[in-house]
Amino acid sequence: MTSPGFAAFEGGAKTAAMFDTTLPLPITPPVAGLKLSGIHEVFLEGYGQKDVIPLWVGEGDKPTPGFIAEAAKRALDEGHTGYPPKRGIAPLRQAIADYESRLHGAAIDVERISVVSSGMAGVATLMTCFAEAGDKVAVVTPIWPNAMAAVELRGAEVVPVSLLQQPDGGFRLDLDQVESALKQGVKALFCASPGNPSGWVASRDEQAEMLSLCRRHGVWLIADEVYTRLYYGGEPGPGGAAPSLLALAEPEDPLVVLQSFSKTWAMTGWRMGWLVHPPGFGPIFEKLIEYTTSGASHFSQYGCLAAITEGEDFVREQVTHCRRQRDLVVQALGALPRLTLKAPEGAFYALFKVEGLADSLAGAKEVLAKTRVGLAPGSAFGPGGEGHLRLCFAARQETVSAGLERLRAYFR
Repeated sequence: MTSPGFAAFEGGAKTAAMFDTTLPLPITPPVAGLKLSGIHEVFLEGYGQKDVIPLWVGEGDKPTPGFIAEAAKRALDEGHTGYPPKRGIAPLRQAIADYESRLHGAAIDVERISVVSSGMAGVATLMTCFAEAGDKVAVVTPIWPNAMAAVELRGAEVVPVSLLQQPDGGFRLDLDQVESALKQGVKALFCASPGNPSGWVASRDEQAEMLSLCRRHGVWLIADEVYTRLYYGGEPGPGGAAPSLLALAEPEDPLVVLQSFSKTWAMTGWRMGWLVHPPGFGPIFEKLIEYTTSGASHFSQYGCLAAITEGEDFVREQVTHCRRQRDLVVQALGALPRLTLKAPEGAFYALFKVEGLADSLAGAKEVLAKTRVGLAPGSAFGPGGEGHLRLCFAARQETVSAGLERLRAYFR
Protein backbone atom coordinates (compact mmCIF):
# COMPACT_ATOMS: atom_id res chain seq x y z
CA MET A 1 0.00 0.00 0.00
CA THR A 2 1.24 3.45 -0.84
CA SER A 3 1.40 5.76 2.15
CA PRO A 4 -0.51 9.06 2.02
CA GLY A 5 2.72 10.94 2.48
CA PHE A 6 4.30 9.27 -0.52
CA ALA A 7 1.17 9.57 -2.63
CA ALA A 8 1.05 13.28 -2.07
CA PHE A 9 4.40 13.60 -3.84
CA GLU A 10 3.75 11.21 -6.71
CA GLY A 11 4.21 12.88 -9.99
CA GLY A 12 7.92 13.48 -9.58
CA ALA A 13 9.62 16.72 -10.48
CA LYS A 14 6.47 18.56 -11.47
CA THR A 15 4.86 18.09 -8.07
CA ALA A 16 8.10 18.79 -6.18
CA ALA A 17 8.55 22.00 -8.10
CA MET A 18 5.30 23.28 -6.64
CA PHE A 19 6.99 23.57 -3.23
CA ASP A 20 9.71 26.14 -2.54
CA THR A 21 11.80 24.74 0.29
CA THR A 22 14.49 27.42 0.09
CA LEU A 23 14.84 29.30 3.36
CA PRO A 24 16.99 32.35 4.08
CA LEU A 25 20.13 31.62 6.04
CA PRO A 26 19.39 32.00 9.77
CA ILE A 27 22.02 34.66 10.39
CA THR A 28 21.82 37.06 13.33
CA PRO A 29 22.48 40.76 12.62
CA PRO A 30 25.92 40.74 14.34
CA VAL A 31 27.03 37.79 12.20
CA ALA A 32 25.55 39.31 9.05
CA GLY A 33 27.49 42.51 9.69
CA LEU A 34 30.79 40.73 10.31
CA LYS A 35 33.49 41.67 7.82
CA LEU A 36 36.37 39.49 6.70
CA SER A 37 39.56 40.53 8.46
CA GLY A 38 41.80 42.63 6.24
CA ILE A 39 44.70 40.39 7.27
CA HIS A 40 42.86 37.34 6.01
CA GLU A 41 41.75 39.11 2.85
CA VAL A 42 45.34 39.75 1.81
CA PHE A 43 46.33 36.27 3.00
CA LEU A 44 43.75 34.67 0.68
CA GLU A 45 45.17 36.52 -2.32
CA GLY A 46 48.64 35.08 -1.90
CA TYR A 47 48.25 31.88 0.09
CA GLY A 48 49.86 28.82 -1.47
CA GLN A 49 51.87 30.72 -4.08
CA LYS A 50 55.48 29.54 -3.95
CA ASP A 51 57.08 32.89 -4.74
CA VAL A 52 55.31 34.78 -1.91
CA ILE A 53 57.26 35.63 1.24
CA PRO A 54 54.61 35.38 4.00
CA LEU A 55 55.14 38.05 6.64
CA TRP A 56 51.44 38.77 7.14
CA VAL A 57 50.18 36.58 10.00
CA GLY A 58 51.41 36.27 13.57
CA GLU A 59 53.65 33.25 13.50
CA GLY A 60 57.16 32.23 12.57
CA ASP A 61 58.17 29.43 10.21
CA LYS A 62 59.72 27.11 12.79
CA PRO A 63 57.89 23.97 13.90
CA THR A 64 56.98 23.34 17.52
CA PRO A 65 60.08 22.16 19.45
CA GLY A 66 60.52 18.40 19.52
CA PHE A 67 60.38 18.01 23.30
CA ILE A 68 56.86 19.48 23.29
CA ALA A 69 55.64 17.32 20.43
CA GLU A 70 57.15 14.20 22.03
CA ALA A 71 55.30 14.87 25.29
CA ALA A 72 52.00 15.03 23.42
CA LYS A 73 52.87 11.83 21.53
CA ARG A 74 53.58 10.03 24.80
CA ALA A 75 50.24 11.20 26.14
CA LEU A 76 48.56 9.71 23.07
CA ASP A 77 50.37 6.42 23.57
CA GLU A 78 49.35 6.41 27.23
CA GLY A 79 45.70 6.78 26.27
CA HIS A 80 45.02 10.40 27.22
CA THR A 81 42.42 10.72 24.48
CA GLY A 82 39.18 11.15 26.44
CA TYR A 83 37.41 14.16 27.85
CA PRO A 84 39.70 16.19 30.12
CA PRO A 85 38.70 18.14 33.24
CA LYS A 86 36.90 21.20 31.92
CA ARG A 87 39.35 23.79 33.30
CA GLY A 88 42.44 21.74 32.47
CA ILE A 89 44.36 18.82 33.91
CA ALA A 90 45.65 19.39 37.45
CA PRO A 91 49.40 19.16 36.63
CA LEU A 92 49.11 21.78 33.89
CA ARG A 93 47.04 24.20 35.95
CA GLN A 94 49.54 23.95 38.83
CA ALA A 95 52.48 24.42 36.46
CA ILE A 96 50.85 27.55 34.99
CA ALA A 97 50.19 28.94 38.48
CA ASP A 98 53.85 28.34 39.42
CA TYR A 99 55.04 29.85 36.13
CA GLU A 100 52.98 33.03 36.49
CA SER A 101 54.04 33.39 40.15
CA ARG A 102 57.71 33.05 39.26
CA LEU A 103 57.49 35.28 36.21
CA HIS A 104 55.82 38.22 37.93
CA GLY A 105 56.81 37.88 41.58
CA ALA A 106 53.21 37.39 42.70
CA ALA A 107 51.54 34.47 44.43
CA ILE A 108 49.05 33.04 41.90
CA ASP A 109 46.86 30.28 43.34
CA VAL A 110 45.90 27.34 41.12
CA GLU A 111 42.19 28.17 41.61
CA ARG A 112 42.82 31.30 39.57
CA ILE A 113 43.87 29.28 36.51
CA SER A 114 41.59 27.97 33.75
CA VAL A 115 42.96 26.28 30.61
CA VAL A 116 41.12 27.15 27.38
CA SER A 117 41.15 25.89 23.80
CA SER A 118 43.30 28.75 22.43
CA GLY A 119 43.68 32.38 23.35
CA MET A 120 40.79 33.18 21.02
CA ALA A 121 38.57 30.74 22.92
CA GLY A 122 39.57 32.65 26.03
CA VAL A 123 38.46 35.93 24.46
CA ALA A 124 35.16 34.39 23.36
CA THR A 125 34.58 32.97 26.85
CA LEU A 126 35.23 36.34 28.46
CA MET A 127 32.96 38.22 26.05
CA THR A 128 30.20 35.73 26.73
CA CYS A 129 30.48 36.85 30.37
CA PHE A 130 30.94 40.56 29.83
CA ALA A 131 29.07 41.59 26.69
CA GLU A 132 25.54 41.33 25.36
CA ALA A 133 23.36 43.42 23.06
CA GLY A 134 23.44 47.04 24.11
CA ASP A 135 26.61 46.81 26.21
CA LYS A 136 29.87 48.67 25.56
CA VAL A 137 33.43 47.42 25.83
CA ALA A 138 36.40 49.80 25.64
CA VAL A 139 39.30 48.51 23.53
CA VAL A 140 42.78 50.02 23.27
CA THR A 141 43.60 50.26 19.55
CA PRO A 142 45.21 49.52 17.17
CA ILE A 143 44.74 45.90 18.23
CA TRP A 144 44.35 42.35 16.99
CA PRO A 145 41.00 42.51 15.12
CA ASN A 146 39.59 39.34 16.71
CA ALA A 147 39.23 41.15 20.04
CA MET A 148 36.91 43.77 18.52
CA ALA A 149 35.02 41.16 16.50
CA ALA A 150 34.33 39.12 19.66
CA VAL A 151 32.64 42.18 21.17
CA GLU A 152 30.60 42.91 18.06
CA LEU A 153 29.47 39.30 17.65
CA ARG A 154 27.63 39.63 20.96
CA GLY A 155 25.78 42.67 19.73
CA ALA A 156 27.86 44.97 21.93
CA GLU A 157 29.62 48.17 20.92
CA VAL A 158 33.38 48.74 20.80
CA VAL A 159 34.47 52.03 22.35
CA PRO A 160 37.96 52.61 20.90
CA VAL A 161 40.75 54.12 22.98
CA SER A 162 43.42 55.00 20.44
CA LEU A 163 47.09 54.89 21.30
CA LEU A 164 48.70 58.20 20.43
CA GLN A 165 51.36 57.90 17.75
CA GLN A 166 54.49 59.93 18.35
CA PRO A 167 56.52 61.71 15.63
CA ASP A 168 59.18 58.98 15.78
CA GLY A 169 56.59 56.26 15.04
CA GLY A 170 56.24 55.02 18.62
CA PHE A 171 53.00 54.91 20.62
CA ARG A 172 51.82 55.96 24.07
CA LEU A 173 48.64 55.49 26.08
CA ASP A 174 46.43 58.52 26.75
CA LEU A 175 45.09 57.85 30.25
CA ASP A 176 42.64 60.76 30.01
CA GLN A 177 41.12 59.03 26.99
CA VAL A 178 40.96 55.78 28.98
CA GLU A 179 39.04 57.46 31.80
CA SER A 180 36.72 59.17 29.33
CA ALA A 181 35.85 55.77 27.85
CA LEU A 182 35.24 54.24 31.28
CA LYS A 183 32.79 57.03 32.08
CA GLN A 184 30.63 55.94 29.12
CA GLY A 185 29.27 52.98 31.04
CA VAL A 186 31.50 50.30 29.52
CA LYS A 187 31.44 46.80 31.03
CA ALA A 188 35.14 46.10 30.44
CA LEU A 189 38.40 47.54 29.15
CA PHE A 190 40.43 45.31 26.81
CA CYS A 191 44.12 46.14 26.55
CA ALA A 192 46.98 44.16 24.97
CA SER A 193 50.53 44.71 26.19
CA PRO A 194 52.89 43.95 24.53
CA GLY A 195 50.60 45.01 21.74
CA ASN A 196 49.78 43.53 18.37
CA PRO A 197 50.34 45.23 15.91
CA SER A 198 52.15 48.16 17.51
CA GLY A 199 54.73 46.47 19.74
CA TRP A 200 53.76 49.05 22.39
CA VAL A 201 54.30 47.98 26.01
CA ALA A 202 52.44 49.57 28.91
CA SER A 203 54.76 50.88 31.61
CA ARG A 204 54.29 49.92 35.25
CA ASP A 205 52.87 53.37 35.95
CA GLU A 206 50.40 53.10 33.07
CA GLN A 207 49.29 49.67 34.24
CA ALA A 208 48.86 50.88 37.81
CA GLU A 209 46.76 53.81 36.63
CA MET A 210 44.58 51.62 34.37
CA LEU A 211 43.92 49.24 37.25
CA SER A 212 43.15 52.15 39.57
CA LEU A 213 40.71 53.64 37.05
CA CYS A 214 38.94 50.31 36.58
CA ARG A 215 38.59 49.88 40.34
CA ARG A 216 37.23 53.42 40.67
CA HIS A 217 34.68 53.09 37.88
CA GLY A 218 33.66 49.48 38.52
CA VAL A 219 34.97 48.24 35.16
CA TRP A 220 36.65 44.90 34.50
CA LEU A 221 40.10 44.97 32.94
CA ILE A 222 40.93 42.26 30.40
CA ALA A 223 44.69 42.17 29.86
CA ASP A 224 45.99 40.34 26.81
CA GLU A 225 49.54 39.38 27.83
CA VAL A 226 50.09 36.77 25.12
CA TYR A 227 53.41 38.37 24.07
CA THR A 228 54.71 38.99 27.58
CA ARG A 229 57.86 36.88 27.06
CA LEU A 230 58.71 38.59 23.76
CA TYR A 231 59.98 41.74 25.39
CA TYR A 232 63.01 43.86 24.47
CA GLY A 233 62.51 46.85 26.77
CA GLY A 234 64.60 48.10 29.65
CA GLU A 235 62.39 47.38 32.66
CA PRO A 236 61.60 43.64 32.74
CA GLY A 237 59.62 41.92 35.47
CA PRO A 238 61.18 39.48 37.97
CA GLY A 239 61.23 36.69 35.38
CA GLY A 240 62.57 38.82 32.53
CA ALA A 241 59.14 39.38 31.02
CA ALA A 242 57.26 42.54 30.13
CA PRO A 243 55.57 44.38 33.01
CA SER A 244 52.40 42.52 34.00
CA LEU A 245 49.24 43.58 35.79
CA LEU A 246 49.54 40.38 37.82
CA ALA A 247 52.43 42.00 39.68
CA LEU A 248 50.12 44.81 40.80
CA ALA A 249 46.69 43.27 41.30
CA GLU A 250 45.12 41.59 44.31
CA PRO A 251 43.47 38.17 43.73
CA GLU A 252 39.96 39.70 43.91
CA ASP A 253 40.68 42.67 41.69
CA PRO A 254 38.49 43.13 38.58
CA LEU A 255 41.21 41.71 36.33
CA VAL A 256 41.44 38.76 33.95
CA VAL A 257 44.71 38.04 32.16
CA LEU A 258 44.60 36.24 28.82
CA GLN A 259 47.50 34.01 27.82
CA SER A 260 48.38 31.60 25.01
CA PHE A 261 50.97 28.95 24.23
CA SER A 262 50.98 29.96 20.55
CA LYS A 263 53.63 32.66 20.29
CA THR A 264 56.13 31.94 23.04
CA TRP A 265 56.60 28.24 22.27
CA ALA A 266 55.85 28.17 18.48
CA MET A 267 52.53 26.37 19.06
CA THR A 268 50.08 28.39 16.94
CA GLY A 269 48.37 25.32 15.49
CA TRP A 270 47.89 23.64 18.87
CA ARG A 271 45.15 26.13 19.87
CA MET A 272 45.89 26.19 23.61
CA GLY A 273 45.76 29.02 26.14
CA TRP A 274 44.80 29.96 29.69
CA LEU A 275 43.13 32.61 31.82
CA VAL A 276 44.24 34.04 35.17
CA HIS A 277 41.18 35.30 37.03
CA PRO A 278 39.70 35.89 40.50
CA PRO A 279 38.87 32.56 42.18
CA GLY A 280 35.14 33.24 42.00
CA PHE A 281 35.24 32.92 38.22
CA GLY A 282 36.30 29.25 38.47
CA PRO A 283 32.78 27.75 38.69
CA ILE A 284 31.55 30.12 35.96
CA PHE A 285 34.28 29.10 33.55
CA GLU A 286 33.68 25.44 34.45
CA LYS A 287 30.16 25.77 33.06
CA LEU A 288 31.05 27.95 30.08
CA ILE A 289 33.82 25.62 28.92
CA GLU A 290 31.49 22.63 29.32
CA TYR A 291 28.86 24.24 27.09
CA THR A 292 31.26 25.52 24.42
CA THR A 293 34.31 23.33 23.84
CA SER A 294 33.95 20.74 26.64
CA GLY A 295 37.60 21.30 27.45
CA ALA A 296 40.93 21.73 25.70
CA SER A 297 42.40 18.69 23.92
CA HIS A 298 43.51 16.19 26.59
CA PHE A 299 46.78 14.92 25.11
CA SER A 300 47.73 18.40 23.90
CA GLN A 301 47.78 19.57 27.51
CA TYR A 302 50.74 17.28 28.18
CA GLY A 303 52.63 19.03 25.38
CA CYS A 304 51.76 22.33 27.04
CA LEU A 305 52.98 20.98 30.37
CA ALA A 306 56.35 20.20 28.78
CA ALA A 307 56.48 23.66 27.20
CA ILE A 308 55.91 25.53 30.43
CA THR A 309 58.15 23.36 32.63
CA GLU A 310 61.00 22.53 30.23
CA GLY A 311 60.91 25.33 27.67
CA GLU A 312 62.98 28.17 29.13
CA ASP A 313 65.95 27.53 26.85
CA PHE A 314 63.67 27.69 23.84
CA VAL A 315 62.04 30.89 25.11
CA ARG A 316 65.43 32.55 25.47
CA GLU A 317 66.29 31.50 21.92
CA GLN A 318 62.99 32.95 20.71
CA VAL A 319 63.61 36.29 22.39
CA THR A 320 67.18 36.50 21.06
CA HIS A 321 66.03 35.59 17.57
CA CYS A 322 63.15 38.06 17.53
CA ARG A 323 65.27 40.90 18.93
CA ARG A 324 67.82 40.30 16.18
CA GLN A 325 65.08 40.22 13.55
CA ARG A 326 63.51 43.39 14.94
CA ASP A 327 66.81 45.24 14.66
CA LEU A 328 67.26 43.96 11.11
CA VAL A 329 63.82 45.29 10.10
CA VAL A 330 64.34 48.68 11.74
CA GLN A 331 67.74 49.06 10.11
CA ALA A 332 66.41 48.11 6.67
CA LEU A 333 63.17 50.09 6.64
CA GLY A 334 63.61 52.79 9.26
CA ALA A 335 65.92 54.92 7.14
CA LEU A 336 63.65 55.03 4.08
CA PRO A 337 62.17 58.53 3.72
CA ARG A 338 58.63 57.31 2.96
CA LEU A 339 58.43 55.17 6.08
CA THR A 340 58.21 56.00 9.80
CA LEU A 341 59.15 53.18 12.15
CA LYS A 342 60.36 52.93 15.74
CA ALA A 343 61.82 49.74 17.18
CA PRO A 344 58.95 47.98 19.00
CA GLU A 345 59.46 47.16 22.68
CA GLY A 346 57.63 43.85 22.50
CA ALA A 347 55.83 41.20 20.40
CA PHE A 348 57.23 40.37 16.94
CA TYR A 349 55.72 42.94 14.62
CA ALA A 350 56.87 46.12 12.94
CA LEU A 351 54.01 48.55 12.32
CA PHE A 352 55.32 51.22 9.98
CA LYS A 353 53.61 54.33 8.66
CA VAL A 354 53.73 54.89 4.92
CA GLU A 355 53.71 58.45 3.65
CA GLY A 356 50.64 59.14 1.52
CA LEU A 357 48.99 55.77 2.18
CA ALA A 358 45.25 56.41 2.59
CA ASP A 359 44.00 52.85 2.02
CA SER A 360 46.24 50.30 3.69
CA LEU A 361 44.22 47.30 2.47
CA ALA A 362 44.72 48.37 -1.13
CA GLY A 363 48.34 49.18 -0.27
CA ALA A 364 48.99 45.72 1.17
CA LYS A 365 47.46 44.12 -1.93
CA GLU A 366 49.63 46.26 -4.18
CA VAL A 367 52.76 45.35 -2.21
CA LEU A 368 51.80 41.68 -2.57
CA ALA A 369 51.24 42.02 -6.32
CA LYS A 370 54.44 43.97 -7.01
CA THR A 371 56.91 42.48 -4.53
CA ARG A 372 55.34 39.10 -3.63
CA VAL A 373 55.74 39.97 0.06
CA GLY A 374 52.69 39.42 2.26
CA LEU A 375 52.03 42.20 4.79
CA ALA A 376 48.97 42.99 6.92
CA PRO A 377 47.01 46.23 6.36
CA GLY A 378 46.98 48.60 9.32
CA SER A 379 43.26 49.28 8.88
CA ALA A 380 42.54 45.72 10.04
CA PHE A 381 43.56 46.73 13.57
CA GLY A 382 41.02 49.48 14.12
CA PRO A 383 41.45 53.20 14.85
CA GLY A 384 45.06 54.31 14.63
CA GLY A 385 46.01 51.57 12.19
CA GLU A 386 45.11 53.14 8.87
CA GLY A 387 48.06 54.44 6.89
CA HIS A 388 50.29 51.67 8.25
CA LEU A 389 51.43 48.21 7.22
CA ARG A 390 52.41 45.42 9.61
CA LEU A 391 55.30 43.02 9.11
CA CYS A 392 55.79 39.92 11.27
CA PHE A 393 59.51 39.35 11.85
CA ALA A 394 59.27 36.01 13.67
CA ALA A 395 60.33 33.99 10.62
CA ARG A 396 63.83 32.70 9.91
CA GLN A 397 66.46 35.31 9.13
CA GLU A 398 66.81 34.28 5.50
CA THR A 399 63.04 34.62 5.02
CA VAL A 400 62.83 38.06 6.62
CA SER A 401 66.00 39.29 4.86
CA ALA A 402 64.64 38.27 1.46
CA GLY A 403 61.38 40.10 2.19
CA LEU A 404 63.20 43.22 3.34
CA GLU A 405 65.28 43.31 0.18
CA ARG A 406 62.14 43.37 -1.95
CA LEU A 407 60.41 45.94 0.29
CA ARG A 408 63.40 48.30 0.25
CA ALA A 409 63.39 48.30 -3.53
CA TYR A 410 59.65 48.99 -3.57
CA PHE A 411 59.54 51.80 -0.99
CA ARG A 412 62.83 53.46 -1.90
